[in-house]
Amino acid sequence: MSRLFLSMPTLTAVAALLGGAALAQDFNARPPNGRGQQPAFENQTRAPMLADDVALKQTVLAEGLDHPWGLAELPDGGWLLTERSGKLRMVGADGALSGPIGGLPEIHTRDQGGLLDVAVRDDFARTRRVWISFAQPREGGKTATAVATGTLSPDGSTLEGMKVIWQQQPAWKSTKHYGSVLVFDRQGGLFVTTGERSNPDSRVYAQNVTTTLGKVVRIDPDTGAPMGKPGVAEALPEIWSWGHRNMQGAALDGQGRLWTIEHGPKGGDELNRPQAGRNYGWPRVTYGIDYSGKPIGEGITQLEGTEQPVYYWDPVIAPGQMTFYDGAMFPGWQGNLLIGGMQAQALVRLDLDGDRVTGEARHLQGIGRVREVEVARDGAIMLLTDADNGKLIRVTPQ
Repeated sequence: MSRLFLSMPTLTAVAALLGGAALAQDFNARPPNGRGQQPAFENQTRAPMLADDVALKQTVLAEGLDHPWGLAELPDGGWLLTERSGKLRMVGADGALSGPIGGLPEIHTRDQGGLLDVAVRDDFARTRRVWISFAQPREGGKTATAVATGTLSPDGSTLEGMKVIWQQQPAWKSTKHYGSVLVFDRQGGLFVTTGERSNPDSRVYAQNVTTTLGKVVRIDPDTGAPMGKPGVAEALPEIWSWGHRNMQGAALDGQGRLWTIEHGPKGGDELNRPQAGRNYGWPRVTYGIDYSGKPIGEGITQLEGTEQPVYYWDPVIAPGQMTFYDGAMFPGWQGNLLIGGMQAQALVRLDLDGDRVTGEARHLQGIGRVREVEVARDGAIMLLTDADNGKLIRVTPQ
């Protein structure tokens, strides 16, 4: 399957033949919010539009879900699925939806809080171990991101021996920006992404390495013990990187390297490849502007000692989870980055050359707020739409 980059005149001509469908690809035509801001290098934003030339088939496996958030594939082809309202369910390969699984810890389910990500390791068939991230109620009406693990009972009805192994510090009186994605690395560690809790008085702690607000942390998945590499004497030992806003997507690439994606303010959604001991700038450096229309901080987009995003969006796509495609069904997409676009209401696809973006496509535009993207073992793409009637959708070539 060849790679095509289409200009707008070409897209318009194609649209005439396809009844206007290709016109929806014109996502680079909207003006940015950060007027006058310039990318640091070519294709850091608004990369050439890739041709949306693959016909896709959608099969709804489950619906009526309450703001579904996370997915983890099981050895039998089924899935564990979280709902932000605090429910964990199993979905069979045939789409059969279980009732809520018991044994979860107390979860704060207001606003952006709730049950968030779910993850299993390759040894699940033997261990039946499950990890979850969630908004944890804490003292004085505060909340924070937490990670817990337990064992799924043989009948799949309960998580047994559930224990909290990691808690974000400090807790905050906020119901926003919890993160949070769980990614196992290839060296036995567990990456956890966190948010900086949104408020102006909390966001500054994304730059404070004695806290875990706005950080990537790395922990032992069994004990929660620190496994970070901050490289700063006073930093908490679980910190991997800092200066992040609200990371709701993360994945390993084919080389086993971590990539993350985070929500920006009004503009400035970022794709990063966080490296140990690096500062990614927020809130001192960012693309886009505040929701009020004012600059964030000094309104700068580059600062010595901070890292530039690999890619950014302005206007935003409101990114959910992401994954690198590795499968047989879409050979032309091998190694591409697939991202859930909530504001974009699309499956966002980035073509990469090394660590640089060379093109962007948006598939299934109008499908709804795509919160989660995973690749099934057979190569199908699995999507969750974030709504009070959310759906689990299997996407295959038509």
